[in-house]
Amino acid sequence: MSGRIIVPFVPTPDAVVHRMLTIANIRPGEIVYDLGAGDGRIVATAARDFNAKAVGVELQDSRYQLITERIHFEGLDKLASAVKGDFLDVDISNANVVTLYLLNSVNSLIKPKLERELKPGARIVSHDFPIQGWKPIRVEKIWAHSNSHMIYLYQLPASLASHANRGGTALRHSLASRLRLSLVHGHLERLIP
Repeated sequence: MSGRIIVPFVPTPDAVVHRMLTIANIRPGEIVYDLGAGDGRIVATAARDFNAKAVGVELQDSRYQLITERIHFEGLDKLASAVKGDFLDVDISNANVVTLYLLNSVNSLIKPKLERELKPGARIVSHDFPIQGWKPIRVEKIWAHSNSHMIYLYQLPASLASHANRGGTALRHSLASRLRLSLVHGHLERLIP
């Protein structure tokens, strides 16, 4: 289903990268996918500073090459890798965390893939562009290079696992598309409209 989506490359400032990965609460050994990985800075930071297994997905040849060179140059070959291809075609089902710096329209296009492939409890962090129809569990504004940047954190509810086991994949996908998260008095609540 290659859509050949072209997203303009705008590097995420290092301070924003670090904050995105920090609020995602990445633990050592978790798997992080960066969709539209650009120059690989999120992949490298996730591997180097958070000891995560990081995968960058990049369609554009020269940027893919840049990511692989960065991984090798920083000695991160055991923790980081790059996949050349369209992120709509790459299986991300083993991801604990997915990072995005796409556009609103692309976030809307990729939302069904995230709901379909990610396991319950997976976190999604989006830089500057929210995912329409989802309620973030955390939103932060950060300043870098004299510009403000928004970070949106989402999490697929862990409770979907029991529904999926009882009712199968179709029920899980149906619930995932209707489920909303809300931060109420410091606790997450499920809201099904």
